[in-house]
Amino acid sequence: MILYKDRDDPRRRMLLRALASGLFALTLPSRYARAGVLGSVPEPMPPGRSIYELRGNVKINGVVPTVATKIAPTDTIETGSDGFIIFVVGKDSFVVRANSKLVLKGQNGLLDTLQLLTGKVLSVFGKSRHQIRTPSAIVGIRGTGVYAEADPQQTYLCTCYGVVDLVGVNDPESREVIESRHHDKPRYILGGEPTGKRIRPAPFINHTDEELMILEAIVGRTPPFVFSSADYNAPRRDY
Repeated sequence: MILYKDRDDPRRRMLLRALASGLFALTLPSRYARAGVLGSVPEPMPPGRSIYELRGNVKINGVVPTVATKIAPTDTIETGSDGFIIFVVGKDSFVVRANSKLVLKGQNGLLDTLQLLTGKVLSVFGKSRHQIRTPSAIVGIRGTGVYAEADPQQTYLCTCYGVVDLVGVNDPESREVIESRHHDKPRYILGGEPTGKRIRPAPFINHTDEELMILEAIVGRTPPFVFSSADYNAPRRDY
């Protein structure tokens, strides 16, 4: 577990501002390199490449990948207890953490649905509409950044920025449209709760703005949030 708690650290402020402004050629402070996803300078992925970072036990369609493996919008990504992967499909990019199973669905070379059967995924999407499905939630994506954790009993969802349409599986009365500028309304979506009462407020956990900046950078974008002051304290991230 890594806890980002020193919001006044000038090195952290420098990194955030540099990432947000696209100045990726700077030398990154070692504390962020050790944080896990900043092992190399973030820049748009070259044509024909999908995988930005790969560690531990990861399989694509049951096969161990290399960094040269191309990920299609119909593939299945699975990670073991030490697995971790950052990858791009089209204009969308993802961090998949340990002990996860993510099924990609699409057609004509375009991704439209993520089925998160179990585990944790941080995603940023282009302008086209997408959907995330978990055992307890259906999330309509309108071009946004989203962090999700799923198990058979519940889903955690943070709309990092943008708009999502959230509804409980087999419970259309548990429904909410979430508009978020900067992690405003995290939610739990619980399975097995009374009809119409499955969406609950949640804390802000397990993902960071640094990660979102990297995901946007490797598809040639920057996130919409702006760090005009040092009053935002990034949350905990568990592996």
